[in-house]
Amino acid sequence: RAHDMPREARILSVLELRRIPAPRAIATCEDAAVIGAPFYVMQRVRGLILRGATAPKGFDAGTLARLGDAFIDTLVAIHGATPSDPVIGGLGKPMGYVSRQVAGWTERWAASRTDEVPAVESLAAWLDANQPGESGACLVHNDYKYDNLVLDPADPSRIVAVLDWEMATLGDPLLDVGTTLGYWVEAGDDPAFRALGLGITALPGNATRAQLWARYLERAGRSMRSSTFYEAFGVFKIAVIAQQILARYRKGLTSDERFARLGDAVRLLGQRGANVVARG
Repeated sequence: RAHDMPREARILSVLELRRIPAPRAIATCEDAAVIGAPFYVMQRVRGLILRGATAPKGFDAGTLARLGDAFIDTLVAIHGATPSDPVIGGLGKPMGYVSRQVAGWTERWAASRTDEVPAVESLAAWLDANQPGESGACLVHNDYKYDNLVLDPADPSRIVAVLDWEMATLGDPLLDVGTTLGYWVEAGDDPAFRALGLGITALPGNATRAQLWARYLERAGRSMRSSTFYEAFGVFKIAVIAQQILARYRKGLTSDERFARLGDAVRLLGQRGANVVARG
């Protein structure tokens, strides 16, 4: 389903109608005979994409603070696309989404496991035993983080487009926020963990994970609640993604030598998940 191009094009069309920043789907072709698979053509969006731990020229604490606000406000806007839209309503089944996600990512972990990582095993068991009730259903991005944004070079706090909609579906919005928290690195985090991902979020001016969560709840009109389950799930999901890539590397299905170090990443993520649960 992550490679269903007509489906993704339909999602982009909904985003365009709602004026949510995303590339515009220009044309869709479902005839596999043309290039060998169904495809769509989308608008090219030019701009700045953040990667690594160093801020580009022109970034300061004020810019990062404004970008963080826009980042959360855009996610709230995405979650405003609900099952009342026929396209969004046809993306999946909203009931039971949390339990399906926990079970699905646990199954992916078991299928791709190459080493014993007790912290990840314990995290999976904790998530299964502590599932919250459903918090609603809407369009969820499922991979919402800074390096999936295109920013305006003239005003880097303005989001020009959100990319990578292949995992978008109909689901629980708070799990979507949890994945975002899983990627978010803070200044006080373990240096080894900070080296794994979007270290730019640890620079001065950025919100903390707690502040991101609070702003989301406020902007979405939701009452304050604990982020523990959702953040723990996000960390677990990212650990499983890293494990899947490591498994492919060890089987010789991919040759990028950077993937050889992902075992360390999985262990670090497992420990971070354990810390989130212990912190409560």
